[in-house]
Amino acid sequence: MITTANRLNTIKEYYFSSKLREVNHLISLGKPIINMGIGSPDLKPSPEVIQAMQDAMQDNIAHQYQSYQGITELREEIAHFYQRNFNVKLDSNAEVLPLMGSKEGIMHVSMAFLNEGDHVLIPNPGYPTYDSVTKLVGAKSVFYDLLASNNWEPDFEYLETLDLKAVKIMWVNYPHMPTGAVGSLALFQKIVDFGNKHAILIINDNPYSFVLNESPTSIFEANGAREIALELNSLSKTYNMSGWRVGMLTGNSRNIAAVLKIKSNMDSGMFYGIQKGAIAALKSDKAWFDNLNSIYSKRRDLIYQLADLLKCTYDRKAVGMFVWAKLPDDGEDAEKFIDDILYKNDVFITPGTIFGSNGNGYIRFSLCVSEKNINEAIRRIE
Repeated sequence: MITTANRLNTIKEYYFSSKLREVNHLISLGKPIINMGIGSPDLKPSPEVIQAMQDAMQDNIAHQYQSYQGITELREEIAHFYQRNFNVKLDSNAEVLPLMGSKEGIMHVSMAFLNEGDHVLIPNPGYPTYDSVTKLVGAKSVFYDLLASNNWEPDFEYLETLDLKAVKIMWVNYPHMPTGAVGSLALFQKIVDFGNKHAILIINDNPYSFVLNESPTSIFEANGAREIALELNSLSKTYNMSGWRVGMLTGNSRNIAAVLKIKSNMDSGMFYGIQKGAIAALKSDKAWFDNLNSIYSKRRDLIYQLADLLKCTYDRKAVGMFVWAKLPDDGEDAEKFIDDILYKNDVFITPGTIFGSNGNGYIRFSLCVSEKNINEAIRRIE
């Protein structure tokens, strides 16, 4: 028998990969499951985006290999997007790198900067991929607590007590997933100052800025961020393009060049039609966001009703496309709680435990569910 690589012993299959297989099995048995677990937008991209992709099919270069850096027009539009929405000026030739989804970027950044044995600061709760990718490249995860009592923000006094000499990267994510904590420019400034003080590369994962959030912010708005930070962003949530796999990495030219060394050995460029569709999406005006947020706002109000039925509590100031809800009993097993609902009521909700130990006692609802289906879930729980 051929043995697998040792690195596979450090990780598990991604939760949604295995859990959705279980959910899909129930569906195949005829169960009318309502999936409130995963943040995959159920709405379409704009007609202009789809038309741009269709039109691109007739271009002579549409079906050839594409640039590892993305076509010039896409990089320029990403730079315009940052200038227009964050007042951040980027050099489209050197400080912008299109990605096949921001999840790809987590791996590329880790491969570009981490050596075996390096330490990585990872939020708890936080996106599980930060930890799994850290382990896959042979580095060590060092979790830092995010707590409701501190608005789900890092405790910098505690971080300063740690031995930080081996820390190479710190992952941050505001607006935060799964809690919906919005963050602020003041928080980014503290994070950037911390990174500069200890020579730690800060990476802000920023795909939720425009979902039910009145104050979109980039880490590059903080003083000194360009020297020490990278930022990931994505079209998945903002433009309903999760299946298209379009993301971006921004930062100074030195750091972008390092990541490009990895990326150029991993793929042969993003499909041309997808790039043209992405350009059209990035040109969307305020009306696009207003309409999207109107839909999500109505859904969120219904999710609040569902959470109330389950006797959960939640923060109405949270942003993003999820509702993070505390279970009624302290110490209650979130995975058992959601499984009871899944098998009794045919409704799937995400347990907070998959995001880290500080997710114990919490569940997460996705807003990527129609009002009709949320109302049906409410009817089943009542």
